Amino acid sequence: MSIQVFKFGGASVKNHEGIRNVANIIQTYGVQKPLVIVVSATGKTTNQLEEVIKQKFVQSDPAVQLLKAIQEKHNHIAQELEFEADHCIYQEIHEHIVEAEWVIEEDREMPFDYAYDQIVSVGELISSRILHRWLEKIGLHAEWLDARELILTNDTYRDARIQWNETNQKIQSRILPLLKTGKIIITQGFIGSTSENNTTTLGREGSDYTAAILSSALQAEAMTIWKDVPGILTADPAKFVNVTKLDRLSYTEAIEMTYYGAKVIHPKTIQPLKLKSIPLYVKSFIAPEGDGSVITGDIDLEYPPIVVLEPNQALVHFSSNDLSFIAEYHLARLFNLFEAHRIKVNMMRNTAISFSVCVTNDPMRISRMIEEVKNEFRVVIDQDLELITVRHYLDHMLPKLTEEKIILLEERIRKTIQMVVKNAPGIAFKPKE
Repeated sequence: MSIQVFKFGGASVKNHEGIRNVANIIQTYGVQKPLVIVVSATGKTTNQLEEVIKQKFVQSDPAVQLLKAIQEKHNHIAQELEFEADHCIYQEIHEHIVEAEWVIEEDREMPFDYAYDQIVSVGELISSRILHRWLEKIGLHAEWLDARELILTNDTYRDARIQWNETNQKIQSRILPLLKTGKIIITQGFIGSTSENNTTTLGREGSDYTAAILSSALQAEAMTIWKDVPGILTADPAKFVNVTKLDRLSYTEAIEMTYYGAKVIHPKTIQPLKLKSIPLYVKSFIAPEGDGSVITGDIDLEYPPIVVLEPNQALVHFSSNDLSFIAEYHLARLFNLFEAHRIKVNMMRNTAISFSVCVTNDPMRISRMIEEVKNEFRVVIDQDLELITVRHYLDHMLPKLTEEKIILLEERIRKTIQMVVKNAPGIAFKPKE
């Protein structure tokens, strides 16, 4: 079968107009071949559920109230889609909200990351239910599947690892027979489950990765990510001017871009597709008739400079308490802790007596790690930093990028420059002016 996999992000299904637009895209571009659809939570719902989780560990009553507001938001979308008051969609929304309520009101102590996954997953479950019922309402034959019955993972909550053999078997045995009957499959991005049936998530913005897992297991003809931009751009248009669309990229270039923080695709998405030579299209749900961008086999291409700006960075400096050299055993110790505390290292530099790393700033995780090494290392942290990465850079463009910035750390290799920067005192960064 020439299977297609479509992934729709939260911005595309943020309201009833978005749901209708997604359905129009499916009718226009998706029904000609067997189709699997992966859906994210409606716009900003994941952020709202993260606030629910924070409140759970403070006081349960506000958490439940926030959850009820999320339920009402989705009920309103269903009402705007003109579902009758007794339609089953309202009960389905309620049942998923109740799943989260049980976790909030449970008395036993539980790790934050475990609770996070049980609650935040509700967003994708509800949004996919609404899209499923709308497709049925307009006459399409669709089947809703729970991704937790398809994607088997380990128990690393908030960043679960795929159990590939079992996952491939589950996907093929559940989805292929339904596709052969002409059903459109609707499932959720971002979530999976352990062998004990505990819900897990694949990392923030992990719905792209879910679509790639499904594409790989089903030997899909192509995967398409529908976004609010016309394709893959050379920089974030919200932050930079003179941004252009890349019509074609190699798998290798896409992997490099996502590794350095480009937000257009989840970092883990490309590898499963590359292994099966499945092309990835990035197209606009606002203007679906556009060509978009395609990521495909490694071919020689010339690329313009590609700029990735990562905010919310911290520079952590380690030096041994006795001022001895930073040796291999020091680095091994630190990297074991980075892994244990799931701290993402984006850049590093070592000297004779110090080791500095630029990491994504998660104060809770960083503080836990520092607590473990405080007797071994002196630690200094610079916060409120940005990491600028330029692929295929040109020297003449760098002064403009770093205007009104102080460069704290810089590294250049053949095609890439990275700079950890902070705003010069008293000057605000306005990259579009």
